[in-house]
Amino acid sequence: MNTSRLPHWSLGRKAVIALPMLFLLLFLLAPFFIVGKISVSEMETVTFKPLLTWADGVLTVKLKLANYAFLAGDDLYFKTYLSSIRYAAAATALCLAIGYPFAYFMSRAKATVQPALVMLVMLPFWTSFLLRVYAWRGLLSEGGWAAEVIVGSGLDHVLAALGLIGEPGHLMHTPFSLVLGMTYTYLPFMVLPLYANLARLDLKLLEAAADLGATPWVAFWRVTVPLSRAGIVAGSMLVFIPCIGEFVIPELLGGPETLMIGRVIWDEFFANNDWPIAATVTVVMVLLIIVPLAVFSKFQAEAQEAKA
Repeated sequence: MNTSRLPHWSLGRKAVIALPMLFLLLFLLAPFFIVGKISVSEMETVTFKPLLTWADGVLTVKLKLANYAFLAGDDLYFKTYLSSIRYAAAATALCLAIGYPFAYFMSRAKATVQPALVMLVMLPFWTSFLLRVYAWRGLLSEGGWAAEVIVGSGLDHVLAALGLIGEPGHLMHTPFSLVLGMTYTYLPFMVLPLYANLARLDLKLLEAAADLGATPWVAFWRVTVPLSRAGIVAGSMLVFIPCIGEFVIPELLGGPETLMIGRVIWDEFFANNDWPIAATVTVVMVLLIIVPLAVFSKFQAEAQEAKA
């Protein structure tokens, strides 16, 4: 074995690890600390008072925590966070319910057909995100063919009974239009991780389950679903996390009853020009997102240990 090349390999490994860490430091941690600094700063018209001041040999640290206290005592922000989590969870559940069967049949299709199916899943990305959301405005507005199908079939009365729309026939700017838009937009992010996971599933395990007397339905729930948990968790995180901070879809398809934290942050930054409170809302939202990310990382670590 030629050991003279080992230092070069070690240097290469460090570089491969260092570059992503540097990327995260520059484009994730640094902006987060800037936003965190603004959240504890006091604003003067268009500038911020310094957090550290040095005078007469005394270093003074001034942190304004009143914004966090205001957030904790204001029910509006608390309800907005809960509303964002609720809508994001609903969209994630729908994406999973629709995406899992689709990914399952993609993984069971002929090998020659699977690339075409993957391309069809990715096809919406070839169109502008904004145009796709605007298209749903036309489809769900009065006279749109989607609205005519829903109203003509009587589904609008069911949606009204469930509280998803205010009244029969009125589909736009409701929780229904908001969740529908997010589900449509983020569905590929659920399908692709599930497909990648299910395509690697060893079919011999299903044959073994059948030999032991398991029906196809029992084998699906006892073998396929447990082995695809990593894909389920990955897809759910890829849908849930961006849905929480979504701004464009609530702005175009939502309404006053569908207030989400992304719209609140926009209003605080640009309508109220209150950057400290907007930064405070952002910091709390990021902390809420870190929790499911930590759960996902823990699950991935446990899955890797189980495989080892």
